Amino acid sequence: MVPLPPASPIAPMKDSLRQQFDRLGFRLAELDTILADGSIAADMKRYRALTREQAEVSGLVERYHRYQQHEADLAAAREMLADPEMAEMAREEIASNEAALAALDQELQLALIPKDPDDERNAFLEIRAGTGGDESALFAADLARMYLRFAESQGWRTEILSENVSDLGGYKELVVRVDSNGGDGVYGRLKFESGGHRVQRVPATETQGRIHTSACTVAVMPEPDEAEAITLNPADLRIDTFRASGAGGQHINKTDSAVRVVHLPTGIVAECQDGRSQHSNKAKALQVLQARIQEKERSERAAKEAATRKGLIGSGDRSDRIRTYNFPQGRLTDHRINLTLYKLGQIMDGDLGDIIQGLQAAQAAEQLAELEAGRS
Repeated sequence: MVPLPPASPIAPMKDSLRQQFDRLGFRLAELDTILADGSIAADMKRYRALTREQAEVSGLVERYHRYQQHEADLAAAREMLADPEMAEMAREEIASNEAALAALDQELQLALIPKDPDDERNAFLEIRAGTGGDESALFAADLARMYLRFAESQGWRTEILSENVSDLGGYKELVVRVDSNGGDGVYGRLKFESGGHRVQRVPATETQGRIHTSACTVAVMPEPDEAEAITLNPADLRIDTFRASGAGGQHINKTDSAVRVVHLPTGIVAECQDGRSQHSNKAKALQVLQARIQEKERSERAAKEAATRKGLIGSGDRSDRIRTYNFPQGRLTDHRINLTLYKLGQIMDGDLGDIIQGLQAAQAAEQLAELEAGRS
């Protein structure tokens, strides 16, 4: 559950919200009727979609009924205040019901925010060194370690698809597939990481002790759904095979198993060199290519929307400088929400919970404000 800012004193739910929940009650009854008809199971795709909707709507309606019950209990407790013998109990009941109403009100509002259908998907995480030469590549390796440790803490599986190692052991570029392993959606947790990451520290190669500023870019892309993936025209693709470089053992360096795929109309490139099988590497490279093409389309849509509305979290464009890692001060600052944390060591060890939670809460508050503006 994404947290929202602290609730203000309890106020009655707006009529517009009540009407939405009343409509959901009617929809639930409709879904129950449809699913009670055994013939619907013949169309498994529609059946699964309806059962998912039923589960979501049922949970919302149940919470709304609890909200209504607490409202009734609160009204009864306020009436009890007139009886001196019941006044103390009444005050306890009032406090308890007001707290429950405030919590449920936030839950219900949050549940009405339109969900990004990609949030539950696995993701491709791409890190590229930027300005700063070798130091930038070393910082890219630090970011990779940070994300891999965070993924491990979430019980997710990771697989390096492509890596381009620098002379000093950093990464010029790294592409990792992150799989939820049956847990929470990866993309919904990592999507805010897309953008420019700046580091301020004394590089290992600096002999005078001077602080340098370097940068990396991160892109997080949802893994395309196989059933909904765009169809790539083979005529639009150039597929090259080459001998893998970097880590991978003796076998991988003796065969042309690595695959690079170029989408000629857009110039977008993807490669995979991690596996021993050329066929497997080609399939993975095509997956990354599709994700990059879809991400390009997503970014273009976001840019058009940003022209009319400035989002708090931003478009996730890699040119956006989203975060600064200041090592001398042990400080991390996320510029989108003015969040500053003085625990950089823990963060670089994968402790991203506070950052992700803050970004999710900020986006939820922004979306709620937009919904309220639309209702008024």
